[in-house]
Amino acid sequence: MTAPHGTPDAPLLTVRGEAELDAHPDLARITATVIARGRDRRTALDDLTRRNTAALDLVRSYGDAVAHLSTGTVSVGPEVSGRSRGGVRAYHGRVWITAELTDFTVLGELVARLADLDVTRVDGPSWDLRPDSPVHRRAREQAVQGAVRRAREYAQALGTTLAALVELADSGSHEGRPRAAFERRVVRASAGGAADTPEALDLEPQRMRVRAEVTAQFTMNPPSL
Repeated sequence: MTAPHGTPDAPLLTVRGEAELDAHPDLARITATVIARGRDRRTALDDLTRRNTAALDLVRSYGDAVAHLSTGTVSVGPEVSGRSRGGVRAYHGRVWITAELTDFTVLGELVARLADLDVTRVDGPSWDLRPDSPVHRRAREQAVQGAVRRAREYAQALGTTLAALVELADSGSHEGRPRAAFERRVVRASAGGAADTPEALDLEPQRMRVRAEVTAQFTMNPPSL
């Protein structure tokens, strides 16, 4: 068994391997905040339900381009008047919708159409890679290859060769997730939606940066010093 710090007969060499890759994103994530207001709780809730259904139906109409659609926190509460203690001026409702798209050709159109809905705010897009993206694997493979190459260079500098791999540890990976080149935040408060379909926004995906690091320990054949 090799000693933790190596021995003269089996010198220990510890190196680090790194890799950094750029890749196109797989996913675009947008969030729509649907807002409603009414003089009483039921009116606000009914209005929120109607607006939420309209937003969900719009996103679902894009079919397979939408990889994931989810509804987040829903809130409905009173707006208390400051003039009379305990008086309620109105009720407000709010619901958050998140959609992930894999087809970026329809992204600008969907963002514009969501932003055109009554009292609806749109945030995003943010870009991401799928957890199972092959880019992650390639980065890890290149990090390992880099560690082996570096170890061989050190051994060669000593006039010897590597003997065996003792340990290989994943030092961690990092995925940069830049925000969109264009971020749309809109609140519509008109009495009705526009008659015509809004012009699609030109949204250009930003490249992702994936980084992997490993630490490797090797034993070397004893060099002649």
